Parts: sequence; C-alpha cells; structure tokens
Amino acid sequence: MSYIGNTPAENYASFLTETFSVSATANYTLTHAVSNENDIRLVINSVVQQPGSGKAYTASGTTLTLTSATSSGDVMYAVYLGRALQTVTPPNASVGTSQLIDGNVTLAKLGADSVNATKIADGSIENEHLNVLAVTGHTAETSIADGDTILIHDASASALRKMTKANFVSGVGENNRPYVIAAMHPSGTATLNNASTTKVPFNQSLFNVDGTYSENDARWTPGVAGRYYIQAQIFIDYGNSQGNRMDLKIYVNGSRVVESRTRAGGDFLGASTAFVTGIVTLDDNDYVEIFAFGSMGGNQNYDKNQAFTWFNGFKIANT
Repeated sequence: MSYIGNTPAENYASFLTETFSVSATANYTLTHAVSNENDIRLVINSVVQQPGSGKAYTASGTTLTLTSATSSGDVMYAVYLGRALQTVTPPNASVGTSQLIDGNVTLAKLGADSVNATKIADGSIENEHLNVLAVTGHTAETSIADGDTILIHDASASALRKMTKANFVSGVGENNRPYVIAAMHPSGTATLNNASTTKVPFNQSLFNVDGTYSENDARWTPGVAGRYYIQAQIFIDYGNSQGNRMDLKIYVNGSRVVESRTRAGGDFLGASTAFVTGIVTLDDNDYVEIFAFGSMGGNQNYDKNQAFTWFNGFKIANT
C-alpha cells in the first residue's frame, strides 16, 4: 500500500492521550485542536462517553463541552483518534540485542552504578583499564599479613597476577626466615672428648624464629627449601694441657659438608678458638648440626660464654 507522507510505524504505534485536571465544570480546553467530537474518545471514571450534540459531549477546535459538569474527584482523559504517535519508547521487555546497533550503547546511556562484578567477564579487565590513581588513601593499607594478596605484573605474560605477601617477600629474597641463634646452657658442663668427633651441644636457643630449632637434639631443621648461611664458633681453655688440633664441622643430614681446622705448627698450651662458616643448600626436611674434633691431650670442657661459643644460621636465598 502507498502512503502520503511518512510511512506509519508498524510497531510501537499508539494514539495520543490527554489526561485532564478535573474540577466541577463542564468546559475544558484540549491541547490539540479537533474538527469535532468524533476526533476524540472521552473516558470519565473508566466509562467511554457518547459523542454528539445532546449526548455526553461535543468538541470543536480546542473546546471540549460536556453535557453534565464533572466532579472534582472524577478521572477523565481523551484519546485523539486522528493522532497516531510513533513512539520512541518501546514497551517493557520488547527490545533484545538484535535491536541494538553495534557501538550504540555509550557511556551516556549507562546509569550510575548500573554495572557490577557479575556483568564483567573473567579476564576482561587488563592493564590499560586501570587508572594510575586507582589506589588512593581510601584503598591503601598501612600493614599487611602473610596471607594478604599483593597485585604484581607478570612480565613474561604481560598480565597482572596476585601473590600472597609471604610468597612475594620470599621470592624477592628479603626474608631471612627462618633463622636461629643458639648457645650452650650456662648450667653444668659440656665436654669435648679427646680425639673424637662429637656433636657440639648447643642446647639453648637465643632466637628460634618459627620454632625450627630443637634444643634437645642441638639440631636445626628450617623446614623451608633454600640456601642458608651457617656459622659456629667454640672456645676451649686448655689450661696446662697440650693440644695441636681442633676441628669444627657443619653437618647436613648426618654428613659433613663444611669443615675448618685450627692447628699449630707444634704442640701448644693455653686456649684455642675454632670457627666454621659456609653456605649450604637445604630441602624442606634437611637438618643442620655442628660437630667438633679435638686433639688436646685429654677431654676438655667448652667455655660456655655466649660471646665465645655459639651457633647461628639464616636463609639467604631460594634454591
């Protein structure tokens, strides 16, 4: 069918409706002029009124005249039968994705707080979507626990990753935990047997971070794989006895890995200090002990002064 003017819309077409502010009167003014009363349908209190002279109402131009006056509580509206509206507001639930032109939903069309986390696909927020000022005083933390999460940039994947504080600190090598400092308990005596390799009884922990040192066994099991710096020192006062050799050794899992030897060109009298240091690689269940050997003309007691006789170790790097 041909049309003069614009082609009528096939969808969302409706008649123009005007609702009146009702009072106790029979005379009203229309917003749009009409030829006669047949151009409108008048409804009062949900009842359709009959148009025409001598009937419910007449209309001409913008003048609407009722046969009987309305009351202030009445509800009255008119439907303009000759004025079809091509609405731009579709009915509820009538628009789907196929009705939207690609790229037409802009920022101005989105209401404030209208998008939440459930509307964002996993992995969709990338580096370029984060404002450099996104972290402010409102989001900054003044302290952090080991289990808290830190956001880092993975250069190999060009992506943001999360990591716990404990793993982050361990990964950058700034965490020397676990570590230990041990000495000999001041009570009683501790003896180095002559011409025999025996464990040095460091049976008092001064610092036992993470509880990894056993005083009963004089054994340190860090429990975390890595490279560790180990050092120990012993001091023995021979008195008038003669000695010509004293060894101090680092053992891992019952086997010697580092040894130092204090030896004179000939026999010597008096006191002697032995010191050993080394870097060892440990797995999760490996343990460290300190052993000593002395050729001293007889059994000798250790000097238990913590300034002279001690053991310590700490992690320096991951494996």
